[in-house]
Amino acid sequence: MEIEVLEGVFDANEIIAGKNRAILDGCGAFMVNVMASPGAGKTSVILKTLEGVAGGLSCAVVEGDIAGKVDSERVAETGVPAIQINTGGSCHLEARQVNTALERLDLEGVDLVLVENVGNLVCPAEFRLGEDCKVMILSVAEGHDKPLKYPLMFSESDVLLVNKIDLLPYTDFDVDGLKDTVRRMNPRVRIFEMSCRTGEGIDRWVDWLKERVEKRAEGT
Repeated sequence: MEIEVLEGVFDANEIIAGKNRAILDGCGAFMVNVMASPGAGKTSVILKTLEGVAGGLSCAVVEGDIAGKVDSERVAETGVPAIQINTGGSCHLEARQVNTALERLDLEGVDLVLVENVGNLVCPAEFRLGEDCKVMILSVAEGHDKPLKYPLMFSESDVLLVNKIDLLPYTDFDVDGLKDTVRRMNPRVRIFEMSCRTGEGIDRWVDWLKERVEKRAEGT
């Protein structure tokens, strides 16, 4: 029956996600799946994260977009290895695409792999990539009602980064209300407030991430 096709897609993705997990386990790298809508600040957060862990963690980046290579070029300027995946129209990355990127990257000695998913608040949460951690970014410009409109993304994420808090004085964004809503959906989520423009709050996110990477390396 045709109804089995969609289930087959998810099953195939899970199998390849498991292969990605094996690759990461083999080299001891920690992989983060960074998800957000277009314009929320995914690339800016990745660049600030790379800056924050510089000198302590060796990194690589996988950039996912429908088209173009602007973001991977920005990352490459930092000296961090980057691979671009263009989906050609698909609204999310799949495990097979990330598998190709991981096979091409030299992961020897790499501690942290940051994957920038395609800008979308729906599909990316449905497809596991073999990551250790799902991170979602929400900018204050998008509004605090987004968890009610896109619940899966918020319930599936391990971390929520509330970005562009420097804009709070110019919006009616309710940070406390957002936190209450998200924590009801997802009690285990960690929430960090930050601004990539001013640098506020970046250190708290980076310190948490470094601790997670170190624990992963220690096998705890």
